[in-house]
Amino acid sequence: MDWFDSLLQPIMIAVAWIMVQFHSLFGALGMDPDGGLAWTLSIVGLVIVIRILLIPLFFKQIKASRGMQLLAPEMQAIQKKYKGKTDPASREAMSRETMELYRKHGTNPFASCLPILLQSPIFFALFRVLSSLEKISNGDMKAVGPLDQPLAYSAEHATIFGAPLSGTFMRADGNIHIQLVTILLIVAMSATTFLTQRQLTMKNMPPAALQGPMAQQQKVLLYVLPLIFAFSGVNFPIGVLIYWTTTNLWSMGQQFYTIRRMPAPGSQAEKAMLERRARKGKGGPVVDVPSEVIDDRPRGQRQQPKRKDRAKPRPTSAPGAPAARAADDSSDATDAPAADTATPQTTPPATPKANGKKKKPRPSQS
Repeated sequence: MDWFDSLLQPIMIAVAWIMVQFHSLFGALGMDPDGGLAWTLSIVGLVIVIRILLIPLFFKQIKASRGMQLLAPEMQAIQKKYKGKTDPASREAMSRETMELYRKHGTNPFASCLPILLQSPIFFALFRVLSSLEKISNGDMKAVGPLDQPLAYSAEHATIFGAPLSGTFMRADGNIHIQLVTILLIVAMSATTFLTQRQLTMKNMPPAALQGPMAQQQKVLLYVLPLIFAFSGVNFPIGVLIYWTTTNLWSMGQQFYTIRRMPAPGSQAEKAMLERRARKGKGGPVVDVPSEVIDDRPRGQRQQPKRKDRAKPRPTSAPGAPAARAADDSSDATDAPAADTATPQTTPPATPKANGKKKKPRPSQS
């Protein structure tokens, strides 16, 4: 065992323990313990456990990425300020101002790379475990944790799509079937790596963050990293290719949820989220009307308006008398002083009629 294996030994034991536990679980569920499906799902279970443990770091990565996006204009201003200045004093001042900018915003460019850096030892540990299956099964190497000789023999001869999990493209010994399965998995791993990086850089970044030297470096890495994995994948065991493809799919789903629900300010994802909310609000939300406020009045009968209480008018002798009486009252009030000063007129008394007959005059006396 070399020094590299000595450093990875604790991680290798942890990886082997998780895989063996999932393998025992799937065997208890009725799967063939020596079949490739049980061991493949054990690798998928390893991915799930690792990614769940890395969820807190994932949110730190999102926070750091957003912090870098927010300070991008200030970073460009610093770079523009010292553009063309290569003397040591200027470079030192530029570094000092950059670190002060990071401290001011509470972010760190290396925090966004932390989940990938922490997965690297697990990746190499799984690589060493799968590469050591033949030696462990032959007794040339001692067991790695719970992965003893019988389990190592079972994992070594387990196949997926007809190819062993420990097989590689370079050690296929001319087996076309193994090489074909390996190439398909390498393409899947490279494609998911590209889509994962593109999803994060193109959809969840404001336009200002897509300009400048740092943005150009990210665009270069967007295309260079998949090519690096494609060329180095010919040395990876099939189990490692399955692990890396599965973790890329997990990252895509996790980022899709985060970008859709919590997009970066000013990004295309935020614009799409606002458009979705506007479309939902345009039709109006569905409102549940309580049964107490539902109008249950009969439709065939018109409801008459309620009569308002009014002051009762004074009794009069004829219709329309209230208005006339009011007019008389006002005229009486006006004419009263004049009636007091006017000269009374003498009207001769009317001659009474006696039952409609003329009264004969009394005869005069002679």
